Amino acid sequence: MKEASAANLVVVSDERALAQALAERVVELGRQAIAARSRFNIALAGGSTPKATYALLTEPPFRQALDWKRVRFFFGDERCVPPDDEQSNYRTAKLTLFDGLSIRREATFRMHGENEPEAAAGSYAAVILRELPLDHLVPTLDLILLGMGPDGHTASLFPGTDPLEDDELLVRAPYVEKFSTHRITLTPRVLNGARDVIVATAGPAKADALAAVLHGPRDPATYPIQILEPRAGRLTWLVDRAAAAKLPPS
Repeated sequence: MKEASAANLVVVSDERALAQALAERVVELGRQAIAARSRFNIALAGGSTPKATYALLTEPPFRQALDWKRVRFFFGDERCVPPDDEQSNYRTAKLTLFDGLSIRREATFRMHGENEPEAAAGSYAAVILRELPLDHLVPTLDLILLGMGPDGHTASLFPGTDPLEDDELLVRAPYVEKFSTHRITLTPRVLNGARDVIVATAGPAKADALAAVLHGPRDPATYPIQILEPRAGRLTWLVDRAAAAKLPPS
C-alpha cells in the first residue's frame, strides 16, 4: 500500500468536523457523478461517523444541495441480521438518511442479512452486476464510504484471514471469529473498482492502527484495510486529530 500523501490524507479537528467534511464530499462527488452520468451510485458504511454524516445530509444546506432522486444507495457490508435489527447497517441508514430524505425503496439496494450468508452474498453480487456499470466485468460505484476499526478492519474484512480470499466473488460471507458469526461484505475487487473511496475514522482508539496502516509494512492479514488501492479511482483518508495523533509530521 502506498503511503498517504498530503493529497489524500485530510485531518480535521474532531468528529463533528469529520461528519461535516464527509457530508460536503458526498454532495460534491454526487453532483459530479450526476453531471457526468445522470446518477450517483454510492455504497454506505455503518458506524458512528457515517451515522452523524447521514443525519447532516437530511438537513439544510445538504438536503437541497443534491438531486436525491438521482442517487442510488448500496452497502459495503452488512451483519447477518434482519433489516429491522438494531445492528443492521440498513436500519441505521433508513432511520438516519432514507426516511429523512424520503428516498424511494427502489433506490436502495440492501444486503439481505436475514438470509443464509453464502446465498445472501451471491444474491448481492447478482444485484450489483445488474445495477452498476461494469469496468472489466467489475461493478463500478461512484463512491464507497468506509470506516476503519481499531484492529485495522474495513467493511467486514477482519484480521486473521487473507482479505483477497475469494476476491473473484465480488461479495462474500466470511466467518468472523471474534464475533462468532458471518458477515456479508464487498470484496477488495469491488472496493478497488470504485471511482472514489473515502475512509473516515476518528478517535484515539484508531491512532495506533492508522499509523501502522499508513506508515508500517504492508500486511493485509493483520491490517485488512491495507488492501485499498483503487485501480483507477481515488482513495481519501479523512481523519480527526485524535486518530492522526501518532502519524509522523508531514
